[in-house]
Formats: sequence, C-alpha cells, structure tokens
Amino acid sequence: MRGEGLPENSIDGRGTPGAVSGGRQVPFETRAIRAYAQEIAADELAHVQFLRSALGEAAVARPTIDIDAAFTAAAMAAGLIGEGETFDAYANEENFLLAAYVFEDVGVTAYKGASPLVDNKTFLEAAAGILAAEAYHAGNIRTSLAAKGLEAPSVRISDARDSLDGDEDLDQGVLLDGNLNIVPTDANGIAFSRSPGQVLNIVYLTPEATEGGFFPDGVNGEFNASGSNT
Repeated sequence: MRGEGLPENSIDGRGTPGAVSGGRQVPFETRAIRAYAQEIAADELAHVQFLRSALGEAAVARPTIDIDAAFTAAAMAAGLIGEGETFDAYANEENFLLAAYVFEDVGVTAYKGASPLVDNKTFLEAAAGILAAEAYHAGNIRTSLAAKGLEAPSVRISDARDSLDGDEDLDQGVLLDGNLNIVPTDANGIAFSRSPGQVLNIVYLTPEATEGGFFPDGVNGEFNASGSNT
C-alpha cells in the first residue's frame, strides 16, 4: 500500500526467511479510502511487532511471498479476469479494495477459528483484541466495496474462497440474497470460523497442499499443510 515492506527486524525467526515478489504504492484517488488503508497498514504492522514480541524465540521467519502472480491467479479463479490477463492489486483503489477483501475476511475467520487452540488466557485476550481489529478492518473494506459498487466481484471472490475451504457454503459476499451484506454472520448473528488448514487452502490457492499461491515455498511454523481440519 505504501510501497515498502516490513522492516528488517520484523522478518527473521524460525525457518528460512523468504523474499517478497511484487507490491508497490497505490495511487489512491479517494481521500477517505487512502486514510482507511493507511490506518489498516499501521494496525497490521503493529500486530506483527506485537506478536513477534509475545512469541519471542518461537516467532517464525517471513516465508517467501509472491504477490503479483498469486493475485492474478486468485482473480482468474474468481472470474474477475480472463485467460492471459493480469490483475494488478496496486493499480488503483478499486483493485486494492478487492485484493484487501481477499485477506481481511479470511483474517477474521482465521483468528476466530484458532481461538480454541489458545490455552493461555493472556494470549487469548490479545488474540481476541486482534480479531476485533481485523473485524473492524473487514467491515471497513466491505463498506468501501459497496460504496464503489463492487458488490458483484466481492461475491465472485467469496464463491472462489468457498470452493477452496471445504464443502460447506460459509463465505458471504457484500451482496447476499439481493441485500447489502456488510457483516457476514450465521442465523445467530455470529461470524464463522476457519481452521488453519482451511485458511491455508485459500492462501495456497490449492486444497490439500503444503505450498503455492501467495506462499510458493509454504509457510514457516507448526501449521503448514492445507486441508479441512488441520
């Protein structure tokens, strides 16, 4: 978003540090969307620094990340582009919002799904705080997509995520049953969860895999294989 990556002191740790391919500064046109993106970027950097500090020697190194090719593959899977076309997530604010939507919604479901795995109450409270921040971010992105008239592509992205993360139809776009859908919940008004394996299905862009998509060499850490229940 800002045309720069993480600082060097935030990418080392357990595993092999990887390079990042792609990414550049976004030419925002709308003042509000630029401000939203700047605030979200600052929050995400703070999350990285907080988690690395809390984990200490257990913190993992940044894996290899492929941004451009993976977003093109994701956009093609969602039917946003055709064969031979590319999707540049940084070309304009519309593309940036759609790209952000791919990850922000997944982040919310990932933190909720991981909550039963956290035994330490201090860490659980911190994770709940990050989940809340991610939910604010996701709601902001979804509202901005609706304001831009991008409900239809959001539904296609939602359907593509659903095709990867398992048999259940859980994901919801910004349009649901013909109505605007800013907060995706179940019948009880509760956000749904994804297991670590389901999250990796999406970021690898392939079910039952150990690498691919945004992480061509896989991720560092204990959970690194995609699937429905891992």
